[in-house]
Amino acid sequence: MNKIAVLGLGKVGDLAALLLHDSGFSVTGFDRHAPRGAHPFAVETVDVSDSGTMQNAFADFDAVLSCLPYHLNLGVANAAHAAGIHYFDLTEDVPTTQHILELSETARGLMAPQCGLAPGFVGIVGASLIGEFDKCRSVRMRVGALPQNPTGLMGYNFNWSPEGVVNEYLNDCEVIEGGERKWVSPMEWHETLYIDGVKLEAFTTSGGLGTMCDTYHGVVDNIDYKTMRYPGHMELMNFFFHELLMRERRELAGEILVHAKPPVDHDVVYVHVAAEGTIDERLSRKEFVRAYRPIQIAGAGRTAIAWTTAGSVVAVIEMVRDGLLPSNGFLKQEDIPLSSFLKTRTGAFYGQ
Repeated sequence: MNKIAVLGLGKVGDLAALLLHDSGFSVTGFDRHAPRGAHPFAVETVDVSDSGTMQNAFADFDAVLSCLPYHLNLGVANAAHAAGIHYFDLTEDVPTTQHILELSETARGLMAPQCGLAPGFVGIVGASLIGEFDKCRSVRMRVGALPQNPTGLMGYNFNWSPEGVVNEYLNDCEVIEGGERKWVSPMEWHETLYIDGVKLEAFTTSGGLGTMCDTYHGVVDNIDYKTMRYPGHMELMNFFFHELLMRERRELAGEILVHAKPPVDHDVVYVHVAAEGTIDERLSRKEFVRAYRPIQIAGAGRTAIAWTTAGSVVAVIEMVRDGLLPSNGFLKQEDIPLSSFLKTRTGAFYGQ
């Protein structure tokens, strides 16, 4: 695998393309609009939502990475499958992932969705902690991408795709509770936690577990994923979506929220993963807790959400190229060894 197409050159896609280029891949970026500034990789301006156009383009590539909004990934995945090339994306959307899983049964390449931060890196960490126990009774995964210096009651800025955030806030969430797989409502199961002395709240959101309920049903009795925000956010979002009925107008809801709370450069990504179980018949708890902030990459400042998301998928692609992961079928994030991930050129950013 050498020639890779990157679809969508927003902050995450542009950085992913740059990291892939720096890791030795031959990269071509595709976007509907020509990106600003010079790029060390080729760029083509095309309608990336036209799956027929993209399928023709994929004939010249070994792999495609989609950094597009989740609702466009079905067309890209179908085109990659037809072209017989590797497919990677960042989606949190459960129906999209289910469709890609079905495609993988006849795929000539590797189908690897959910390679971002959550789902993605957080699942790799969760699986690593589960593996430390003789018997794991629970794993709780929490991720929050937040402004470092919040203002207003919401305490939030939309550094991530508004379509993705709205999707996570409104779609049902799969969990394992007491050994039973369940679907629960989003923006519930409220809890309080602290990281580096910062008080945060966490609540259920959709998609962050990826395929972990499939993998660990019957093995781990309790698994759930929650999003972290500053206190008070969940109550306001429930009011916005349910009392004001904005759940019925998702596209408009995203426009309103981004207009009110545009992206910021000074953000932070909190990751809190905790697992409990027995080792040599003694009960123990293992934790992975980090606060990731903006860093310099290729001479430019990169937001925490951009580099943690782009870095995760690029590290996975490096591992596939280097023969450390399968080259066909379906890739589950929990099958990726954390130690090998952190040793990749790009995955090393997480160890800093």
